[in-house]
Amino acid sequence: MLKLEGVTMNYGRRAAVDDVSLDLRPGSFVGVIGRSGAGKSTLLRMINGLAQPTGGRILWQGQQVSGLRGAARRRWHARCAMVFQQFNLAGRLDVLTNTLTGRLNHVPLHRSLLGLWSREDRAMAFAALERFDIADLAAQRAGQLSGGQQQRVAIARALMQEPEIILADEPIASLDPRNTAVVMDTLARINRDDGITVVCNLHSLEIARRYCDRLVGLSAGRVVFDGPARDLGEDAARALYGIEAEAAAATPPQEQPQEARAKSPSYAQV
Repeated sequence: MLKLEGVTMNYGRRAAVDDVSLDLRPGSFVGVIGRSGAGKSTLLRMINGLAQPTGGRILWQGQQVSGLRGAARRRWHARCAMVFQQFNLAGRLDVLTNTLTGRLNHVPLHRSLLGLWSREDRAMAFAALERFDIADLAAQRAGQLSGGQQQRVAIARALMQEPEIILADEPIASLDPRNTAVVMDTLARINRDDGITVVCNLHSLEIARRYCDRLVGLSAGRVVFDGPARDLGEDAARALYGIEAEAAAATPPQEQPQEARAKSPSYAQV
């Protein structure tokens, strides 16, 4: 279980995250929702260890992971993978090499610097790309791909870490509706088939309700809602987003069946 106890992040006198306590069970799909500036990205960065809390602590399976340094921190990064809004791929490198960089914490430094990836690592990378129907793009430069394709490469790279948690920081913010569905279906498939815990920052209430089994709503760094997606009603939506959220909160979108997710349009066409 991932446990946050009174986690706080202060920037000067301002609290970006303010006394957040959460228990996230293994295998859950959690959506973190709220306006821009609510503290969503800061929260994920602290969980991953890219930022250190100024108060409180973060535990995984009873062991504290906040404040780690050196090799211990690198091991935690491998177990707790990040997927970013802007993909963070090396545009000049091919798709396969970008995917293989997910093994950096599993191989000696000299091998990664020289590109001496093992046959097992290459096979693992091809399998990850094949899983998301982009193995045929393995030799292409990452910078030549569409946004949806790049984000799927980033998710494949995260899987190469063999993580127990995937943190997705606004993974669909720069994507069109079709690519949004493809990327969210990909994360849902990983959560469902691999049992990997997914924590995903989202702006859209509709997307959050459709994919997440639990929502955590942040406002000014504080938790103002925590519960099943179906329980997010008008009052909670207004607290998170303001009066403009009333319509979205009052009429939840129709659920997308699991079977429909599995039969999405061919990813290679997106």
